[in-house]
Amino acid sequence: MSDPAPTSARDAVVAAALDLFATHGFEATSVEQIAQAAGVSRSTFFRQFGGKDDVVFSDHDVLLAQLREFLAVAGREPHENPWAAACAASVEVFRHFAAEPELARRRYAVVRQVPALREREIVTVFQYERLFDEYLRSALPGLDPVDAVAFSAAVTAVHNHVLRRLLRGTEDIPESVLTDAYDRLMHRFGVHPGGDEAQEDDLIVAVFPRRMPGAEVARRLRESL
Repeated sequence: MSDPAPTSARDAVVAAALDLFATHGFEATSVEQIAQAAGVSRSTFFRQFGGKDDVVFSDHDVLLAQLREFLAVAGREPHENPWAAACAASVEVFRHFAAEPELARRRYAVVRQVPALREREIVTVFQYERLFDEYLRSALPGLDPVDAVAFSAAVTAVHNHVLRRLLRGTEDIPESVLTDAYDRLMHRFGVHPGGDEAQEDDLIVAVFPRRMPGAEVARRLRESL
């Protein structure tokens, strides 16, 4: 695979493509038209993107790679609270699209109009969910897979709901809407960072919500010990 082009060059191609998709439709727009509008050659286009649909989803490819690095368990200091780390990773995705809401809305409009792109969007959403699921299982050995997939699915669903409010509307949605939702989500799962633990000398007294997953209880006890 070729090295990625500078962000500004990729952004120029993406912006040109979205303009053409909006004007002529996704299917009627050719790679040659996109390349010409962006001021690049056809070969340069294919070095940057595999095809027209990759232009639409190029941000997600970059974001997924960044989140894998952020959540990587091996070779780095682990996150203090894995549940909160998964939420923080999701917030980074929202922050990326909220930084340029009009561009994100144009991309969303194209996806809504093309069945093949909607199908790829579903696959992309699942990639985020699977990333969070795999991370939680790695960070919390012994975690019940049901707890891992349930939390990962909830994080992804909450993110998509808040992001779609931004994409379907005309006003910006504050990041706090998402972070507040994640605070409530972690409370419901009993894994909020502000857990109730008390320690005195050699005796440890810990109070945990009954619904807290056993792996999270074990992690907090290990930290206390």
